Amino acid sequence: MLIQISDPDKREYYELEAANNAWTGRELERQINSQLYERLLLSNDKESVLAVARKERIPKTPQEVIKDPMVLEFLGLERKPVYYESDLESEILSHITEFLLELGKGFSFVARQKRIMLEDDEFFIDLVLYNRMLRCFVIIEIKTGKITHQDLGQLQMYVNYHDRIEKLPDENPTIGILLCAGKNDAAVKMTLPENNKTILASEYKLYLPTTEQFVNEINEAKELAKRKN
Repeated sequence: MLIQISDPDKREYYELEAANNAWTGRELERQINSQLYERLLLSNDKESVLAVARKERIPKTPQEVIKDPMVLEFLGLERKPVYYESDLESEILSHITEFLLELGKGFSFVARQKRIMLEDDEFFIDLVLYNRMLRCFVIIEIKTGKITHQDLGQLQMYVNYHDRIEKLPDENPTIGILLCAGKNDAAVKMTLPENNKTILASEYKLYLPTTEQFVNEINEAKELAKRKN
């Protein structure tokens, strides 16, 4: 599988990550087929991605670790037009090892449906994780539809709660991920503060796209990024 990769930087990345993470042949094949390297390059430069793989540096920002889109084909969900958020959450918990692998380096599971009380109101956070490399909590809210500004506001509240109540003084600010079926990047950008670095929206895909589909999506994302800059 590695010999077939013609790009030397891409091949080196998969060689290093396979060794660093003790991937099986099947796990390596999945990461190559899901275009892990290309997805990381959407929000990072090549030198940074390779430096982390070479263990020359530790990731400093959520964008270096968290991918958009995330590919969740391992959940094995059948093709349906609509899913309940609880169903998707249950399947993620049933495949937590694969989900943490897809998320990236250094993640560990903390809680599901974590209950918090704010005066007389109770709220339930879908998933709470911790990332030892970024040294912070990671809050994940699951939305099976297109996200709204209300969803982002709710996630921001959960992030604020962990920063003000749960976070230790030597830990970094909490990261919030809105895992959604679809998003409007312009609406996300307008809803969040201009200096936002901790709230991210990431689309999920339940089926592994073809290489051609991935390449097209990556090229579209790069063109969109160029126009924004």
